Amino acid sequence: MIKVMIIDDSAVVRETLTTILSQEKDFEVIATAGDPLIAQRKIEALEPDVITLDIEMPNMDGITFLRHLMNTKPIPVVICSSMLEIGSNNAINALQLGAVDVIKKPKMGTKRFLEESSIRICDAIRGAYLAKHKVKKLAQNLNDFCKPIDIQPKLNADVIIEKSNPAQVFNGTTEKIVVVGASTGGTDALRIFLEMMPADAPGMVIVQHMPENFTRSFAERLDSLCKIHVKEAANNDFVIQGQALIAPGNKHTLLKRSNSQYFVEVRDGPLVSRHRPSVDVLFRSASRYAGKNAIGIIMTGMGDDGAKGMLEMHEVGSFTIAQDEKSCVVFGMPAEAIKLNAADKILSLEKIAEEVIRHCR
Repeated sequence: MIKVMIIDDSAVVRETLTTILSQEKDFEVIATAGDPLIAQRKIEALEPDVITLDIEMPNMDGITFLRHLMNTKPIPVVICSSMLEIGSNNAINALQLGAVDVIKKPKMGTKRFLEESSIRICDAIRGAYLAKHKVKKLAQNLNDFCKPIDIQPKLNADVIIEKSNPAQVFNGTTEKIVVVGASTGGTDALRIFLEMMPADAPGMVIVQHMPENFTRSFAERLDSLCKIHVKEAANNDFVIQGQALIAPGNKHTLLKRSNSQYFVEVRDGPLVSRHRPSVDVLFRSASRYAGKNAIGIIMTGMGDDGAKGMLEMHEVGSFTIAQDEKSCVVFGMPAEAIKLNAADKILSLEKIAEEVIRHCR
């Protein structure tokens, strides 16, 4: 049983999250608190496994409290805030301070929105719980919501792009292309990977599970740290040498090809493998339009998004790499790909960039 504590100044949000989590057999909400000072006393007494934390609160903001928590009593934290849209830099700071994941606070809206956000919340908390032994290291390196919710069927990449047959797969002489998928713990893993890439690295397209309006700030921060150019992907952006495109939050991103030039298609669509953007969608498009020219990398993350897509890449001759368990924050997505025998190599995070460069040259 995962013991969860909810810290948020909104009574409605506290009630909403409690209701969503109470419907799951593996969660127990042991306490809620309206501000960090009250929360501190309850943490000492109850010792929760995972904390959900708002950013904007009275008496002490969530970022300040997170910094204090990680310095005194590291506990897996999921930032749950409506401030992401106007304060994305706060979310990036939270991840650097040791937060395991960042999600949007649930808002009033359609039934579909509630279903999607409940799945995202539960997956984020489970991922944070699995990362509990690595939180200290991670920190150092850096209204009508209470009704029962029906979970929708888990969709696969067929709803976005149909699986290609061998005759459709491109295996021409176009240059190498790299596609990467990551989730929980991926923000730091991607930073390490991309910082190691040379200025003439092959073109890359990356799916990192994160909220809408967060990916642009994330890409800008990576761009300031890396030798290559990093930007949030826009529809019809070309995939070129020395540049990485980050799939925008809440949009699927597909690799496409026009003659010898790769580009991306950014589009709407239903959740695939519980996510939008989905790694499975990106990987399937890479298997179809890049074939043997593609290198697929699956990194740390909760769940199985990307595992089947990587298998499809492997089957058409793409070179595939899975991050190893020791270097993962959560060994979920890579483990599922490895179970399917979809990975040609299993490497530590620090070795992946080196292998990509070697393979391309």
